[in-house]
Amino acid sequence: MPMQLQFKWTRFDALSALEVYALIQARESVFVVEQQCPYQEADGLDLQAWHLTARVGGALAACARVVDPGLKYVQPSIGRVMTMQDFRAHGLGRSLMQEAIRFTHQAFPGQGIKIGAQARLQAFYASLGFVPDGQPYDEDGIAHIDMTKAG
Repeated sequence: MPMQLQFKWTRFDALSALEVYALIQARESVFVVEQQCPYQEADGLDLQAWHLTARVGGALAACARVVDPGLKYVQPSIGRVMTMQDFRAHGLGRSLMQEAIRFTHQAFPGQGIKIGAQARLQAFYASLGFVPDGQPYDEDGIAHIDMTKAG
């Protein structure tokens, strides 16, 4: 039986202190601890981003953010995409990205979307319509590649 996701979109200033804490804790558990990648979590972009949370039975299962155009890239961008370990292998990442793409096209009509994808996930993002935009590069010790999706 597929997991039932409850999506919620929130601007940073509308997140409660507990919601901010849960997002930071989740992202650090995956990106910093699990992937052993020390990086600057508080990068300043959260303040001008839409935050997508996906819950299953009240538990935070996955999250992503959409950064407004002109801040990280010319286009809006989807980033900090992650699924908590206990919720993997159920297709949540695909559902999360489909919702993030839908929302981004609705919020910023006619604009493309740019992502800085982990290179190992290039085929996954390609299956969602993203195409490579440049060569792989190192970001915080992990190979990444910029990819874009037409508006």
